[in-house]
Amino acid sequence: MQTTLKPSAHTDTFSRDNLPAQALWPELNTDKFSYPDQLNVAWELTDKMVQQGFGDHTALIGNGRRRTYKELTDWSNKLAHALVEDYGVKPGNRVLIRSANNPAMVACWLAATKAGAVVVNTMPMIRAGEISKIVDKAQVAIALCDTRLMDELVQCAKDSKYLKNVVGFDGTANFDAELDRIALNKSVLFDTVATSSDDVALLGFTSGTTGEPKATMHFHRDLLYIADGYAKEVLNVTSDDVFVGSPPIAFTFGLGGLAIFPLRFGAAATLLEKATPADMIEIIETYKATVSFTAPTAYRAMLAAMDQGADLSSLRVAISAGETLPQAIYDEWNQKTGKPILDGIGATEMLHIFITNHLNDRKAHCTGKVVAGYQAKVVDDQMRELPRGEVGNLIVKGPTGCRYLADDRQSIYVRDGWNITGDAFYQDEDDFFHFAARADDMIISSGYNIAGPEVEASLLLHELVSECAVIGIADEARGQIVCAFVVLKEGALASDETVKLLKDHVKATIAPYKYPREVRFIAELPKTATGKIQRFALKK
Repeated sequence: MQTTLKPSAHTDTFSRDNLPAQALWPELNTDKFSYPDQLNVAWELTDKMVQQGFGDHTALIGNGRRRTYKELTDWSNKLAHALVEDYGVKPGNRVLIRSANNPAMVACWLAATKAGAVVVNTMPMIRAGEISKIVDKAQVAIALCDTRLMDELVQCAKDSKYLKNVVGFDGTANFDAELDRIALNKSVLFDTVATSSDDVALLGFTSGTTGEPKATMHFHRDLLYIADGYAKEVLNVTSDDVFVGSPPIAFTFGLGGLAIFPLRFGAAATLLEKATPADMIEIIETYKATVSFTAPTAYRAMLAAMDQGADLSSLRVAISAGETLPQAIYDEWNQKTGKPILDGIGATEMLHIFITNHLNDRKAHCTGKVVAGYQAKVVDDQMRELPRGEVGNLIVKGPTGCRYLADDRQSIYVRDGWNITGDAFYQDEDDFFHFAARADDMIISSGYNIAGPEVEASLLLHELVSECAVIGIADEARGQIVCAFVVLKEGALASDETVKLLKDHVKATIAPYKYPREVRFIAELPKTATGKIQRFALKK
């Protein structure tokens, strides 16, 4: 069904021009929530909250200090002035942000969004080559970067056709960088760009199984849907909540759980640049956090810490995502805390969680039921719904859905109006959905999605490597780990020293978390008659 998009406020029309043809969109159920035609999500999360009386409430906690909603509003407005007046940012321009999780990153995201820009949040771990693919895809001309992380971005800009300006901001609490100094004397009042509710606000990048990045396109209204749906109806978020979590804000899972959800309801978000389980426990104990977002591996470590005296009693709910929550962790969490731990599944294409256990309707070793507004089915390859208990392909539709920026893979992810998640599931007689397996070769390790071909490409750059294949293998602590099967060049020694060389090489060329934790040397790779590597044979 064709939808007439509301008039855009973007003078740079790149994003709307590169939306997929509407015939390729999923069916969108937008009846549940109603938003005005003109909507700017950043204004809704700051200026409007101050108008509603939350000005003195704590909004963000990070780098040892608290910032109120009034302070965050003023800060983001000053930065927005700087972006428009000093850097020429126009509505619709793409603005890339590179930072770890800290209040300054959130302020920059809000500021760019208020200026009408389309924000591209990126992780601090990715390297220049990975950044270049994102910059090229989104045609990014300006990037905002924590000054502690400039090197890779500056290297990217040197050879970039598009990236012309890299502007540093202070990710610590000191406001001592170019952007901060320029913003210092700007007005705390900013005339937020009156974007359309269906103007693109965010490009969320996801690697895909080929390693070639895909940009998912999310409208201003989409960013509120996930708060007014999942956060309100599943988590029952109130202004008394304090959020803590480990996912990077560069991931839509982290942006929702550590920025959009708390700010939408006048709650507080604690932001950790280094979010180990020990760091999270310290935050929970210090600030009495009530809502936690992290992966099962972290919850396992937090449970072990409770035996050493860690106090997690302030938490009222724990959200687990990134990989399936093992029943043992579910049971132990319930036993030790007496509080719910909710498994769930989301996707960058869908923006956030769309199937989850609910506070009063949950089951162990199970992903849960659909979030209000969504529909899901388990189908065969011909899109026919399967009987309960039978494993098939998970498909979903609702108020959010896949829109790739100028990408032929749109027709793969969306079929007959449904989003094809790439996961194998089954549904039981009580309507609960159960995860069975990934339907593709994506490796999910400690909640991170890692594309095997990207790791292979990195290894093949090493002078000792003749051929290689990368798969995910089961690991109790991480769910899966990256395992590389390597055929060495003649004369190269299959030794522990070579293993370390290859691991270090991958860490240096792509994001370090993608490196193969296990390297196995092999005389030759199993292949088909046409020369295609048979990865399934390596998994046996």
